Amino acid sequence: MHATKLTLIFVVFLDVLGQGLIFPIIDTLMLDRAAGFLPAGTGLAARQFDYGLVIGVFFLSWFLGAAYIARLSDGIGRRNGILLCLAGAFLGYLLTIAALAAGSLWLLVLGRAISGFTAGSQPIAQAAMADLSRDESERTRNMGLVVAGISGGLVAGPVLGGVLSDRDLLGGIATLSLPFYVGAALTLGAMLLVVLYLRDARPPAGTMRVPPLEIVLLLWRVVQRPLVLRISLVYFCFMFAANTFYVFMDEYLTARFGSGTLETSAAMMLFGVALAVGSSVLVPRLDGRVGRRTTVVAPMAVFVVAAGLFMLAPAPLVAFAPLMLFGVAFAFGYPTLLGIYSASVPAEEQGWVMGVSTALFTLGAGITSFVGGWLTGLDLRAPFLLCMLVSLLGLALVAAVWRTPEVRRIVG
Repeated sequence: MHATKLTLIFVVFLDVLGQGLIFPIIDTLMLDRAAGFLPAGTGLAARQFDYGLVIGVFFLSWFLGAAYIARLSDGIGRRNGILLCLAGAFLGYLLTIAALAAGSLWLLVLGRAISGFTAGSQPIAQAAMADLSRDESERTRNMGLVVAGISGGLVAGPVLGGVLSDRDLLGGIATLSLPFYVGAALTLGAMLLVVLYLRDARPPAGTMRVPPLEIVLLLWRVVQRPLVLRISLVYFCFMFAANTFYVFMDEYLTARFGSGTLETSAAMMLFGVALAVGSSVLVPRLDGRVGRRTTVVAPMAVFVVAAGLFMLAPAPLVAFAPLMLFGVAFAFGYPTLLGIYSASVPAEEQGWVMGVSTALFTLGAGITSFVGGWLTGLDLRAPFLLCMLVSLLGLALVAAVWRTPEVRRIVG
């Protein structure tokens, strides 16, 4: 059991590490003229659009792929589903390395698309953790372990990306490609761990056909399930706000303060540290003592305050404080939302409902990446104002749609 859980945590850790590793480097590639990746004459607005394009393609591909792979994992097993995701991540790393060597934006976009389409290991790991849970309390604790893996990846990714690409620290061996070689090697290691230690807690239903329009059917099934729909409306706002802050905090620091790869990597690392503190300290100590409704409402209120303070910060070091506050709030609310999702369906639908959670998360992240990339060309603060607005909408939805007996039975 312990080896299985540790393997699942490492899979989630590696999944998020890839994002934390590449975000600061993409920020440098797109916005730093000295990087030489884009043509020298590319204007700032075009660079900001390209940043949103590369990030947005990843998340929208993830949105399309997560539904298929999470649904497929119910039939072929969590173990095989995770191996499929890791193989796609490995290919994505290889294409990214090739893109940097060739100076090709479109090859980079292709690598991000493949990585995104197969980035479904997190919901499968979440479903596997739910399979291992004997009761509701253990389910929430296991989801807290998932967030611990996420936070570890958020810390390690920026550290790897920042250190391995910084010539001041490593000299001539440091390149923008080196972190991706390390990521590819770690992915191969994760595949070995899955083969050795991961066994399905529930027997798979057998190979099943996944329709081409599975993503449409997945979201349509949400509409047909009022309980899951009510949870999803609030969850979408929660994740949309969190992703808007996360995706654009590095770009904001670079565009406003001239921060480099190492400094933006430090920002992402501190965000991961805040997640680790929230998941390892707040979640275990407050589980069962604070109502689930409060555990969802309080973080969204903090999102509004933290995003406002982040915009008002006069220097990067000052901006790090509200950034960490935002991360702690996210870590506090996210496991509870996952636990609410898990409790809303029977055991045989855990893969489906975790696929729903990831589909909504990636859809929101993809939308905010494209829209935010355009908005930042108008005003650097626009993504954070959007984050505040959507957080307030989420609070209003809690008051409006979480009043039914079915939701109260789960939320309290």
